[in-house]
Amino acid sequence: MNMNREILRIALPNIVSNITVPLMGIVSTAIAGHWGDDSAASIGALAIGVSIFNFIYWNCSFVRMGTSGLTAQAFGAADWRECTRMLARAMAVALVMGVAVLLLQYPLGEAALWAMKGGEMTRAYFYARIWAVPAGILLFGFNGWFTGMQNAVIPMCTAIAVNIVHILCSLWFAFRLDMGIVGIAYGSVIAQWTGVALSVVLLIVRFRKRLTPIAWSEVVDLGPLRNFFRINRDIILRTLCLVAVYTFFTGASARMDDPSLLAVNTLLLQLFTLFSYMNDGFAFAAEALTGRFIGARDGASLRRCLKGCIAWGTAVSVLFVGIYLGWWRELVGLFVDREAHDAAAIVALAGRYIVWIILIPVASAMPFIMDGIMVGATQTRIMRNSMGWATAAYFTIYYAGYPLIGNNALWLAFTLYMFLRGVVQYLMTDRLRRIYAAAEA
Repeated sequence: MNMNREILRIALPNIVSNITVPLMGIVSTAIAGHWGDDSAASIGALAIGVSIFNFIYWNCSFVRMGTSGLTAQAFGAADWRECTRMLARAMAVALVMGVAVLLLQYPLGEAALWAMKGGEMTRAYFYARIWAVPAGILLFGFNGWFTGMQNAVIPMCTAIAVNIVHILCSLWFAFRLDMGIVGIAYGSVIAQWTGVALSVVLLIVRFRKRLTPIAWSEVVDLGPLRNFFRINRDIILRTLCLVAVYTFFTGASARMDDPSLLAVNTLLLQLFTLFSYMNDGFAFAAEALTGRFIGARDGASLRRCLKGCIAWGTAVSVLFVGIYLGWWRELVGLFVDREAHDAAAIVALAGRYIVWIILIPVASAMPFIMDGIMVGATQTRIMRNSMGWATAAYFTIYYAGYPLIGNNALWLAFTLYMFLRGVVQYLMTDRLRRIYAAAEA
């Protein structure tokens, strides 16, 4: 088996899928900016609405991660019955969560709108887009299952189709039917449910021979369900820490003495996001292949897989260090209107902190890959605990350093937070020996 080929077979389609994520946001923002007489109000209302749904989806993403590792292990053991049970469990959990969100949409929506200070335009957007949430959570379940089944092409095709449908429907509703950002919301609803329908079709076409008849009692068997929810509990707690770190980063930036630092920190964080899209692809590969080789009890292949994923993650980090060193001004310029009166000042201010963006790929070489390994090995407790320690260090470093070095303390805290996530997981697994032992048991 050519291990690099296997890694790239899963990583590359996931990278393409990740790249489609910002495309939807860019197009939606452009539509909002060109609709109506007050483009600033439309963009602001859309931004608040999108933030609310990002929070909902982020906290539901455990459905994908919890499904992926267990499915990959069943795939590696050639246990097609368990693979089918995992699909049924993921769909059942996703449906229950989706229906619960719809039933609770009014208290959830009003609380979110109050917390985010959303106006009537955002309210209309929220109550239109809420009908996409069950489809979005179902897609988490489908994508986790497909990844566990070692297929990254179907999620890629689904992501591309969802984006195309979303763009076309949003343009039609917003401009031809003069619905504004509510049209963008309905475009999202149609796109997400189109993705679910396409996933069902591709599931039948590609995996109908692997799916086996199962009884409902097998799906709700307490033993496997307890393990499924244990894994998901750890992932939820880990995600809450992640949300706390990113939310605090934005809040701390907004409270800086210089108002321009919020814009600069946001722009620099976008550069980090570009790197994360690439490295996440290899994290998905680590996730799928780790579970597969543990399920197959193939320790030799697991060792080659983990070494290969870490090597690819390191290579991506080195690549982005070079990109940021050579072209950071051009990249920052992509997010700044050159005609704006403060454009030059923003780029100059970004230059004072660009060293952190150059360092972060090095600090982040391990955590993305280690997260993937932990999910594939279903060692989510280690992932949860390492995130807890790293998050505690993040807040400690910031509050200790801010009086001394100001905004640099926020970037130092974030950089060390990323570094510690990877290092602590590596040490908690006894330098991966515990992961290798799982395949040799």
